[in-house]
Amino acid sequence: MSAPLHGVVVCHGDLANALVAAVEEISGIQGALTPITNSGADRTALESRVAAAADGRATVIFVDLPSGSCLFAAMRRLAGREGIRIITGVNLAMLLEFIFHRDLDLDAVSARVVEAGARSIGGR
Repeated sequence: MSAPLHGVVVCHGDLANALVAAVEEISGIQGALTPITNSGADRTALESRVAAAADGRATVIFVDLPSGSCLFAAMRRLAGREGIRIITGVNLAMLLEFIFHRDLDLDAVSARVVEAGARSIGGR
């Protein structure tokens, strides 16, 4: 059996830290997600943070917005690389789906995460 997938959460300000803390509190699983902030980082530093967090492992990179510095940092260094998937619009439901299914292959877990995220958005 291969190692479970790793997740990297890249967001503006303190959002990544807050999302990861919430997932860890809900799930009880520590260390499966690495939060990365763009605070205090120029383009090169942010790209380096994201690449270092992936560290050659099979990784899903979750980004807050479908544009902007966080996405550009992930895309510039990691887009198209084997074992990397980049998903935008991260929310808590997506991260929980990931954390409980990260033993699946990269494509399967990525599809589940996107579906979970879409299902979690709606008005009543």
